[in-house]
Amino acid sequence: MPKFYARRRLSVLAGLTGLIASAGLINGPAASAALPTPVSAATARSYLSSLTVATEDRTGYDRDLFPHWITQSGACNTREVVLKRDGTNVQQDSSCAATSGSWYSPYDGATWSAASDVDIDHLVPLAEAWDSGADSWTTSRRQSFANDLTRPQLIAVTDNVNQAKGDQDPATWMPSRTAYRCTYVRAWVQVKYYYGLSVDSAEKSALTNYLASC
Repeated sequence: MPKFYARRRLSVLAGLTGLIASAGLINGPAASAALPTPVSAATARSYLSSLTVATEDRTGYDRDLFPHWITQSGACNTREVVLKRDGTNVQQDSSCAATSGSWYSPYDGATWSAASDVDIDHLVPLAEAWDSGADSWTTSRRQSFANDLTRPQLIAVTDNVNQAKGDQDPATWMPSRTAYRCTYVRAWVQVKYYYGLSVDSAEKSALTNYLASC
């Protein structure tokens, strides 16, 4: 290939890379989301067998009934703590806002360079928890659930993927990355078990099927 065309091709490729990076989606070494390691598949299967099966009821649900993104330390709230935990080379300003870094979304395999492109997903959604028993909790317990950094309940993921998931359970939504599905269902069952939440019949069937192949 003549040197002129080789240089031009490299210039075009560099321009495309710049456009992708400026949009927040980047290639290169992927950050590794640091979701607390869920229980084993065998333990998850055991937990699942003990969960109450019940019809869901969303009567009275309001997201504000789950106080979330509370202050964790100094100026840092729960979202900012998870962004720092799940990202790579994350820099924060004096108010704890992430100003740079990279975030790998295990749901879809994308890596982002802007915190604004990342949501913190409640792996078991707040509405799902309400449907499954959290309607009878105290506000304090709902706050603990919505800000739980100990169980595998909070994870940084691509914002529009999180929004597409919404309040769906594994019977109707799963991560597009099949390699992450075993981790996802193990985490789901662990969180439901720890908080004493029920499952509906379709949800239990889906979880049983996914766990069988873990």
